[in-house]
Amino acid sequence: MRTRSVATATALAVLAGSAVLMAVPAVPAAAAGTAVVITPGGIVADGALHRVFVGDQARGKIVAGDYSGALVDSVDGVGAVVDLTLSADGATLYAALPDSHQILALDAATLDIEARYDVAAAEGPRHLAFAGGRVWFGYDDPQGGGLGSVDPAGGTDAVTLGQLPDGLGTFGDLVLDSDPGKPDTLAFAATGLDPSGGMGVLDVSGTSPQLVAYDNSQVSGAGDVDLVPGAPEVLINMRNRYAYADGKLSDAGSYAYGGWNGDVSPSGLLAKSDDSYVTVYRPGADTPTVSHHVSYNGLGGTTWAPDSSRLFVLKGTDGDGYFLTAITDPVRNVPTLKVYAPSTATRAHQLTVNGELRMSWLPTDTKLQVTRTDLESPSGKTLSDVTVKSDGTFSFSDTPPAGGTVTYKVSYAGDADRSAVSVSAKVAVSLASTSLSLNNNGKVYAYGTDVTFTAHLGTTYKNRTVEIWANPYGGDKPNKLVRTGTVNSSGNISATIDMTRDTAVTAVFKGDARFKARTVTSTGYAQVKNSTVVSKHYKTAKIGSTSYYWFHRSTDPLLTTTMTYYPGRMQQVALQVYRAGAWRTADNSPQYFKLGTNGRSAVTLKSPGTSGVKVRIRSSYINEHSGDTVNSTTYGSWKYLYFSN
Repeated sequence: MRTRSVATATALAVLAGSAVLMAVPAVPAAAAGTAVVITPGGIVADGALHRVFVGDQARGKIVAGDYSGALVDSVDGVGAVVDLTLSADGATLYAALPDSHQILALDAATLDIEARYDVAAAEGPRHLAFAGGRVWFGYDDPQGGGLGSVDPAGGTDAVTLGQLPDGLGTFGDLVLDSDPGKPDTLAFAATGLDPSGGMGVLDVSGTSPQLVAYDNSQVSGAGDVDLVPGAPEVLINMRNRYAYADGKLSDAGSYAYGGWNGDVSPSGLLAKSDDSYVTVYRPGADTPTVSHHVSYNGLGGTTWAPDSSRLFVLKGTDGDGYFLTAITDPVRNVPTLKVYAPSTATRAHQLTVNGELRMSWLPTDTKLQVTRTDLESPSGKTLSDVTVKSDGTFSFSDTPPAGGTVTYKVSYAGDADRSAVSVSAKVAVSLASTSLSLNNNGKVYAYGTDVTFTAHLGTTYKNRTVEIWANPYGGDKPNKLVRTGTVNSSGNISATIDMTRDTAVTAVFKGDARFKARTVTSTGYAQVKNSTVVSKHYKTAKIGSTSYYWFHRSTDPLLTTTMTYYPGRMQQVALQVYRAGAWRTADNSPQYFKLGTNGRSAVTLKSPGTSGVKVRIRSSYINEHSGDTVNSTTYGSWKYLYFSN
């Protein structure tokens, strides 16, 4: 029989990788008389008695179930159990009780308590394994902790601490494993993150353990360790594989599929469990043979029957703890199905899909079901069944009526001895191009102008719908769907947009089963609303053909500008003086003045103090220089001022 240490908490890892190969065994619901625990504290199967023992940490008890999962016996009041192991002959059950720092020995047939062994450690024992006629356990304390043992024949000196060979460092608690095929071999791995920790294999046949192989660079913080039957190999966390020889451990690959907890059978079958599935590998295989869905409520532990005929799992329930269930056909033939399709193809032209179905024995006249999913048949269209050739290969041809992504799903239904399997292949089928245009690109409009943007759609298959979106400049206004509809008989659709800001207008055709999607953008530009009022003048009168605001030479003109507001916006004020027969820009001109939240900005012009002076001034919005880029540059009209006596 196999004795080992298992992680007893609900598995934390989720099922990784593809779930293409999947079998779902019938697992019974919990019923009266079922072995049920609240918090799993170890699980081990006894081949001699055909019993499965499960510790219950929360209730301080041990339950015994038969090979169907039915409750046959239990013992209460033993203390918080965290792990179990069996003697080599299956006659004695050992339980780890870290709260009371004890290892409990029970008669496996009756669950009567035979002995309690005190462990003088600050923490532990927690993990157990039976090898070399002794019970081995990991522990931790301020003096370093490590490996201890219980010799059932040791009388009053049965417990020995500090069993690790000299020079291996401070480990803290250890996870352990033994193998009935190697009765004097013990594997260990450090659970702590101390860099001096590691993993190793010991020969425990003599008085003191002898180091077979050791490495402190491969692992720290291990949650599980397993010896592999029939091979000099160790598993860490049911994933990483290490071969041992000549005193060393070397990387031997890993299992990428499934969780971090589980068990290895005496025949080498690997069962990895996560919170829903138990995945089975054949010895040395890198891909799973079968994956059993057990529960949507988590798993609490997994162990093999010593003859590998059954797999026992603690199945999580909806708030009622875990109950023992048996997978009676743990290793089922799972076919492998591969499909090869061209990556690209031309619509309305024939293409060929090939593949192969592999299994240990292929029935004659095996049929595969084929479904094509595309834009024309989003729910899938069933094609003719395909017959697999005697060598496992198959081939079929199809002419895709639609373009875009075309998916061919090939399925094998399975039977009583074989799991169902399905695989999909995607083909990028060509789509034709159509034309799509949108007018008014680059045009500038006065503030508030209602502008009609018209999109024109060329030839398509079935879809004649076009969307028109308006995205005003500035981060405070989102892109907005202005209109969606079917184009008219001329292929046109229009939408009217109030141009208060520069606006990116986009026309969108989402494509159809034969034509590609198209998007075009036309940017329309909007000026600001801008006006300036001059005050403090005493009259208006023309000089020549130009109308002037007349000021006394000592009066300071006031110019009040009202402009479309936007946060941080400024008006540009430009000033020119008439000299030597021409308008000349004044020093320090132009200048920028911030708008109030009401869009107004008042500027006072210092009077020249001299009569006969002509000036002109204007307020403008200059894109980017006026503090933002929301509108297009808008120049105001010149205001002409004359200073008299």
